[in-house]
Amino acid sequence: MPIKDLTKRKNVSREIAEKICYFLNKTEFLNIATCDFSGRPNVAPKFLVKVEGTNIYLADYVFGRTFINIKNNPRVSLSAVNLTTLTGYQINGTARIIASGPELKRLIKEMQAKQVKFSASRLIEGLHKETAYKDFEVTLPEKACIFKIKIEEVAEIGRSGKIHRRKYK
Repeated sequence: MPIKDLTKRKNVSREIAEKICYFLNKTEFLNIATCDFSGRPNVAPKFLVKVEGTNIYLADYVFGRTFINIKNNPRVSLSAVNLTTLTGYQINGTARIIASGPELKRLIKEMQAKQVKFSASRLIEGLHKETAYKDFEVTLPEKACIFKIKIEEVAEIGRSGKIHRRKYK
């Protein structure tokens, strides 16, 4: 994700944008929180396909509560933790479901390429640690969709609990 895309908006510091860009480009999964209109929360890990501009693309093949909630209420919150720096990130935005068409086909191909890299790195990591993962491959079921998240707000949560929150305008 180009830093300039994040820093174009008011109140988004270059420092936070750089940290988030660096972290997201090195992660495979994000937790996505949704809520239905009755207030019932839901959180689930999703495979991070890519970050492009101020959009995050996540894969979904379960078509469960997250999918249903986004259909009815597109407001979402993403979270992840950088275990190296012990910094947490919260990204709030609006989701759109991409369930068919050429955009989905293109994103599925990108996802499959990322899955191959992820599977290979897990295999190599297991060999270096002399331990084996039960499953090395990330597989994609026949039916899948992509959640396109438009970033509206980012928060960086430090080890001391201090929160740096930036809204996109």
